[in-house]
Amino acid sequence: MEKESRPSWDNPMQFVLACVSYAVGLGNVWRFPYLCQMHGGGGFMIPYLIMLFVEGIPLFYMELAIGQKMRLGSIGAWSAISPYLGGLGIASVVTSLYLCLYYNVINAWSFWYLFHSFQAVLPWSDCPVNSNRTAYLEECEVATPTQYFFFRETLNISSSIDENGGVHMGLALCLLLAWLIVYLFIVKGVKSTGKVVYFTATFPYVVLIIYLIRGVTLHGALNGVKYMFTPKMEQLANPQTWINAATQIFFSLGLGFGSLIAFASYNHHNNNFENQAITVSLINSGTSIFASIVTFSIYGFKATFNYESCLERMRLLLMNTFELAEDTVHIDNISFWITDLNRTQPEQIAAIASRIETCSLEAELDTAVEGTGLAFIVYSEAIKNMPAAQLWSVLYFFMLLLLGMGSMLGNVTAIITPLRDFKVLAHSLSNETLNGLVCLFCLLLGFGFTTRSGNYWFTMFNEYGATFSLLFIVLLEIVTVSYIYGLKRFEKDIEDMLGRRPNWYWKIMWVAVSPLLLISLFVFYILNYIQGGAPTYQAWDKDVGRSVVKEYPVYGQVFITLLLVSSVSCVPLTALYAFCTRHQRGQFQTSIVQLNML
Repeated sequence: MEKESRPSWDNPMQFVLACVSYAVGLGNVWRFPYLCQMHGGGGFMIPYLIMLFVEGIPLFYMELAIGQKMRLGSIGAWSAISPYLGGLGIASVVTSLYLCLYYNVINAWSFWYLFHSFQAVLPWSDCPVNSNRTAYLEECEVATPTQYFFFRETLNISSSIDENGGVHMGLALCLLLAWLIVYLFIVKGVKSTGKVVYFTATFPYVVLIIYLIRGVTLHGALNGVKYMFTPKMEQLANPQTWINAATQIFFSLGLGFGSLIAFASYNHHNNNFENQAITVSLINSGTSIFASIVTFSIYGFKATFNYESCLERMRLLLMNTFELAEDTVHIDNISFWITDLNRTQPEQIAAIASRIETCSLEAELDTAVEGTGLAFIVYSEAIKNMPAAQLWSVLYFFMLLLLGMGSMLGNVTAIITPLRDFKVLAHSLSNETLNGLVCLFCLLLGFGFTTRSGNYWFTMFNEYGATFSLLFIVLLEIVTVSYIYGLKRFEKDIEDMLGRRPNWYWKIMWVAVSPLLLISLFVFYILNYIQGGAPTYQAWDKDVGRSVVKEYPVYGQVFITLLLVSSVSCVPLTALYAFCTRHQRGQFQTSIVQLNML
């Protein structure tokens, strides 16, 4: 492994910003608000903050300590602890590779939406007309303009994973641009990354602050913010709330991918990583809460807009049906009129019963959406109704792009740093060449996600490519440090770097609390997967204008199994290889000794 003359961050601030840029990503914007909405608004903060201190910060601290002490990437660091544990680093690299393959596709979508924002009318504001120019396209009419633009114009999605199609050239070019920018960001290794993070880590906060100011001034925004901070304490008795809080902390901080070990390996030996681990973890969680306030203000605006639009439709329906005076029916007394007319004119009410809608602000706010549905459909729906919609669209998708690019820096570094540590690669390939080959490899495989069925494969990678393996990797990491490498030895390493040993809090978390929590999450994931039956996915049905649930075909289920086991199998296979190599070497040395004795 190559450790001599290792490059370093120019200053500790670069390292902190790199960690912030990596950890603060798209999940803070679209996953955390969804979980708040699902699990009781402000009540979700309680398990979330508890999990931050019993799981997130201790594990974050541990990975930074390992990287800074060993000054190697994940493969080299774990091989240095034990030759049998090199597979742990390989598993991290494989998992990071899976993440890189599909994560940059989200950046390609952001580019697509960003470029389409520079139009006089946002293309997802209205339905396009048909070829005869006599009506709107049927698929768009049964769905919504924002759904149509995402599923048809952006993805050109097929109706199932079995229906393949050609590459979407516009999206493929956006993916090429995304990988080109990633390459330019990492072309000189830590030296170029250290400069880029000043922008990727800070500018999203500028946009969030601008959006917060705009969001809270929107009509109905306070309805959303009030909904967020109104706790439903009964959710604390739901085990799923605690499990989701733990997994959100786990994935939001980027544990197990090897990125934190790689970043920390470029630190100076005496860098104070303890304060940095606490700082970055708190910034990450604070950003999630801050982004949720922004998101719920947008939610409130959208929900209020939909609620009042529903009431206005009912007002017009009643006026036109019963010839009521315009000034007698208001959106505030719709319920009264429907009740009164149902009592006095039941026959006429029965005739329009199918057109009467139940308008509820609470129901609108309860509609929980996560992931791409929130980022590219719900937000787009809200933005199109804002004044100066193009400006807010450009700002929003540029922010998404920076958040995604910042996370990609860490994801790619987790692959490149371990490869760079091998002398054969370090001496035969320049930084620029190795980095370029990794990016090109990921780009070529990533083109598969731009086909008509590509989004279904994207979902497969997103749901099964990392969760299981990361739980396994981090559980093995903490067991290795606490019980194989030894806590006393680890304490001495920390004392050598910081000048003091970790206090009782860190030791209790590493030895008992965090391992037990990870074992519980690991067992829960396996049981949930087994009890869930055949894996399913959401397929777009253009005839009804919504997603429908379908089972993965047999080959899809086989591929899911390969995703689940491919990374974790690196650990036992590498250990077996190390054992066989050591055994053969021992036999060879014994034979040499016997020959010398003769």
